[in-house]
Amino acid sequence: MMQMDIEVKFSIYEKMLREWNSRMNLVAPSTLADVRIRHIDDSLQLAEYIPMNTHVIDLGSGAGFPAVVLAILGYNVTCIESISKKCAFLNALKSELNLPNLTIINDRIENFVKTMRCGKSVVFTARAFASLEKIFDMTGRVGAPYALLKGENIDAEITTAREKYKFEDRLHPSKTGPGFIFLSGPVKLI
Repeated sequence: MMQMDIEVKFSIYEKMLREWNSRMNLVAPSTLADVRIRHIDDSLQLAEYIPMNTHVIDLGSGAGFPAVVLAILGYNVTCIESISKKCAFLNALKSELNLPNLTIINDRIENFVKTMRCGKSVVFTARAFASLEKIFDMTGRVGAPYALLKGENIDAEITTAREKYKFEDRLHPSKTGPGFIFLSGPVKLI
């Protein structure tokens, strides 16, 4: 069987997102008018900052952004999603897009990280998930770096997180909207 082209996979992903979103709330309906830029291209930005041999652990994967986009590019990705119906969507994508490099875990992040060991090439990703402080609360003990797609209020989130955690970060403006790409090494409790 021929390997599906990346652009074909993105088109199928967009089609499936529209179909499934009519039955469950995966993304805001107002964003369906431009799925490519709002969701896919936004997620693609992370590939510029994550080496290909990195194992991506996506937190609160929901509709699969950025997890499925990165898996389509060839990254080894694990999705952590606590809502079963969203996992059903992710598993349907995995099957339809033939993504053996995509693993879906239906569990809470706190449970998953209890047994997780951090290798040299692991990074946490998330998009439209939680505040920095909450993400660090759930995952900080692992000692892995972060590549997060964050909104316009990132400065306030950084200020709040610094009250509890020590970390070095870099911010890059999003190329697709008013948000930012937040990059950080491992965090430590103060």
